[in-house]
Amino acid sequence: MLLLHLKFRRRREGKTDYFARKRLVVQDKNKYNTPKYRMIVRFSNRDICCQIAYAKIEGDHIVCAAYSHELAKYGITVGLTNYAAAYCTGLLLARRLLQKFGMDQVYEGQVEVTGDEFNVESQYDVRVALGWRVKSSTQRCIGNTSWA
Repeated sequence: MLLLHLKFRRRREGKTDYFARKRLVVQDKNKYNTPKYRMIVRFSNRDICCQIAYAKIEGDHIVCAAYSHELAKYGITVGLTNYAAAYCTGLLLARRLLQKFGMDQVYEGQVEVTGDEFNVESQYDVRVALGWRVKSSTQRCIGNTSWA
């Protein structure tokens, strides 16, 4: 008698790699109930979606999100899927996240443009989830995650 094991629906659809998801989501036991944040980046033909999420037993909880079509409010109206738009969308997400947690005054960034290198120690820590199969070049992803 042959017994077949039916895989999870999202695995059958090819949407979720549960081995990679477990490595992204599982928190160390000594950190108790601290959420482990991850940045989800999705590229489409017309838009870039960036989200910060953490896992709960009930499902994933989205903390904040930013989309490249929102960049029109800040003066960027064309090229919403290129490297520069990916960088700006990640920057917009970072500013929203810091504002939501009340850390925007602590990590103000570089106020005057001098051209010197500017690094902040112990900044907000997230893991990057790019999907099961990366259908985009890694260059845009690197541009998006330069703040993380």
